[in-house]
Amino acid sequence: MTVTHKKVCLLGSFAVGKTSLARRYVHSIFSDKYQTTVGVKIEKKTVPVSGAEVCLVIWDIHGGTEFQPVHRSYLRGAAGYILVADGTRLSSVEDLRRFRETALAANPGAVGVLLLNKTDLASEWRVGPETERDLARQGWPVLRSSAKTGEGVEEGFLALARQMV
Repeated sequence: MTVTHKKVCLLGSFAVGKTSLARRYVHSIFSDKYQTTVGVKIEKKTVPVSGAEVCLVIWDIHGGTEFQPVHRSYLRGAAGYILVADGTRLSSVEDLRRFRETALAANPGAVGVLLLNKTDLASEWRVGPETERDLARQGWPVLRSSAKTGEGVEEGFLALARQMV
């Protein structure tokens, strides 16, 4: 069976859990130790999707800010995006719109998924149902996840992979 390679970029603000999500998905591990991403880290995982084999080449890109935007060269050639926000920090959720615009400017027509991460911190959760509905109106699926417990991680990556085949 032929394996199709698809570049996937993880985008989101600083410390939302992009690296933890990638490590949970690819290696099934989690560490409470914070790891700052400098530039980009690349991971790979091959998954069966609709009778095909898809190798997700996951680009874990440093947390973008208005002062240190994501390098457009990192986004070149991406077939899809996973935009990540920390559900305990509304500012990171508000940043999702900017990341989606950046992604689509680099690759018009690219597909994506929005992950609201850190559901394990339920007592600190700040995202209400109305905010989730507003995000979903942007056209990409919105899922909740926790890199720590694994909740929604596999589902998020598979939802993206299904859109790319």
